[in-house]
Amino acid sequence: MLLFETERCIVRKLAASDEEGFYMINGNTDVMKHIRPAKNKEECAIFLDQNIQIYKQGSIVGRYLVLEKSTTQVIGMFSYLLLSDELNYHIGFALLPSHWGKGLALELVQFGVPYFFTNQPSNELYAITNKENAASQKVLLNSGFKASQNFLEKEQTLDLYIIRK
Repeated sequence: MLLFETERCIVRKLAASDEEGFYMINGNTDVMKHIRPAKNKEECAIFLDQNIQIYKQGSIVGRYLVLEKSTTQVIGMFSYLLLSDELNYHIGFALLPSHWGKGLALELVQFGVPYFFTNQPSNELYAITNKENAASQKVLLNSGFKASQNFLEKEQTLDLYIIRK
């Protein structure tokens, strides 16, 4: 099911048939470097099923597949997830290395933020980056997010960004 489209991307819900594309992203150490440890195929299959189950809650929360509109090839992931406080949402994105530096992350965030505020009764949206992830920080700042604070989680220093409606 389609979540939204940008000029160059299709963002849709995951399906069981997405196992290979899901693994291409979640199993890629370069993509996962600043997110979480890369997963093997078996771990990805379980993780995919867990993510599909989240849709049953009927909210915007979830991870979504990003396809290149012109080829319909899998190029990344996009997400709206809850912060650990279970009250506030954060936006996330990850692209395959072959699609880095093309402005696609900026395009996804700049479309994803208004989509969120149109479809959620929230006045704030957060984003989290690893302290060393300068590329994602640049995308967030260029999309109107402001640095909020940093915090330590699992021995990593993370930066929290916020944008208000």
